[in-house]
Amino acid sequence: MTHETDGKAVGKDFIRSKIDQQIKEGLAPATIQTRFPPEPNGYLHIGHAKAICLDFGIAREYGGNCNLRFDDTNPVKEDTEYVDAIQNDVQWLGFRWQGEARYASDYFGRLYELAVDLIEMDKAYVDSQSAEEIHANRGTLTEPGKNSPYRERGIGENLDLFRRMKDGEFPDGAHVLRAKIDMASPNVIMRDPVLYRIRHASHHRTGDAWCIYPMYDYTHCISDSIERVTHSLCSLEFENNRELYDWVLETLNLYPSKQTEFARLNINGTVLSKRKLIQLVTQGHVSGWDDPRMPTLCGVRRRGFTPESLRDFCERIGVARANSRVDYGLLEFCVREHLNRIAPRLMAVLNPLRVTVENYPAGQVEWFEMPLNPEDASQGNRKVPFSRELLLERDDFMENPPARFHRLSPGKEVRLRYAYYLTCREVKKDAAGNVTELVCSYDPASRGGGTPDGRKVKGTLHWLSARHAVKAEARLYDRLFRKDDPEADLAEDETFLVNLNPDSLVTVEAHLEPALAEYPVDSRVQFERLGYFRVDEDSTAERKVFNRIVGLRDTWAKVAAQG
Repeated sequence: MTHETDGKAVGKDFIRSKIDQQIKEGLAPATIQTRFPPEPNGYLHIGHAKAICLDFGIAREYGGNCNLRFDDTNPVKEDTEYVDAIQNDVQWLGFRWQGEARYASDYFGRLYELAVDLIEMDKAYVDSQSAEEIHANRGTLTEPGKNSPYRERGIGENLDLFRRMKDGEFPDGAHVLRAKIDMASPNVIMRDPVLYRIRHASHHRTGDAWCIYPMYDYTHCISDSIERVTHSLCSLEFENNRELYDWVLETLNLYPSKQTEFARLNINGTVLSKRKLIQLVTQGHVSGWDDPRMPTLCGVRRRGFTPESLRDFCERIGVARANSRVDYGLLEFCVREHLNRIAPRLMAVLNPLRVTVENYPAGQVEWFEMPLNPEDASQGNRKVPFSRELLLERDDFMENPPARFHRLSPGKEVRLRYAYYLTCREVKKDAAGNVTELVCSYDPASRGGGTPDGRKVKGTLHWLSARHAVKAEARLYDRLFRKDDPEADLAEDETFLVNLNPDSLVTVEAHLEPALAEYPVDSRVQFERLGYFRVDEDSTAERKVFNRIVGLRDTWAKVAAQG
């Protein structure tokens, strides 16, 4: 069985297979309803992309609806900045939610009423223990918890205390509302979980209307029920919470939304913990949430990843029941594969070596018409100037090359992309022995990349006319961490920060063919033989800034590594 994504057929995961079975047996709801429920206390990261693609993708594939609902029950950590960023990220990924964005705070009144119902049913009580006492009496995985001394308060007293909590008569921490379930339950979550706590803090939407706020486990299932969510999809860490999810809905006789868990996305070479991402930002290890080295969606977007490549990545890793780690290289592969199809290919030099073509007429300029993408003629052509003074990539020359080095060396002939054959005649050096310039000759009969005698050359190099080259800033981004698992094998006094890659950003002055200076912000291009780049927002009319998105596969580097 398969389903389609971005026009490609892929195998069905266990969630889609389950829905298919429900449809086959006539047990599926009339309309599939899902939701994506982020907490607006930070920016979304790549791990969230998997949940977004699953929640919105299933609704789209089965003709249903998906809500965007913010879990805004903790006013201390939430902000409208995060609300706006999350909406932008979801839309950038290519998804739209049903109607207006929703908020758990939309349901604060109803949640309070239902809590009162639980108290009246003797299924909830006000506990006056401290947080430390509640934790100490909770028990362990092998020992049952202890009943609170306030567990048998009368219904009337509980109703009065809960109302006074709402009215602001008590300070933070004085009381909480707990469900009355079973302090001996083998599932620790079911040991009289807290449903409400006092928090005198202004909310980003409700202001100071409330000073008690519901807990996630109580809020989430009721919000799902109110919205008639048929498939509440969440990551595997909420598997034990499902029992409480069902208890709340069954006890209150609400619409029976159903929770299904799937494995969250873990990627080698980065961290996806919100706490650690905040640490990277607040301690200045990166320039902000949208730093192109960050795994946040705004970060990878600024770097130049495409929404199509992220959706492809999420489809390739699939949806499973068991947690696992995915190699970062797969994400780079998906990005590279998409950019290879859509990005125009132009020439740039990042580490220039000057070349004088001694037999080319001084002052002469030729303009070569070159395709923007040899694999996609519809992208058109551009004109590139050629003159006596050229710039080559310094790594494309070796004075004493090893075998299988098919680039430029003394006496060797190479092809200049779409232009002429070039032969190195002389190497100039400074007093320290560093190569400063090459003197070469060209074969006029090889114009366009071939010769009448049909001789072949193995190396083809990109190049620039030195007098026409446009200078720009190139930010060469690499992985933020040196190790696949930044948190592994740490000493007692170490944190994941010791594995930061000091070379995750190298800035160089790039030299570009003239056409590259005309590309606007957010354009993605290939610097031939160097990698894919995006025009950054820091660009000005006078000087462009290019972010390296991902490199190309370097054939020579692979050969050299093999010895």
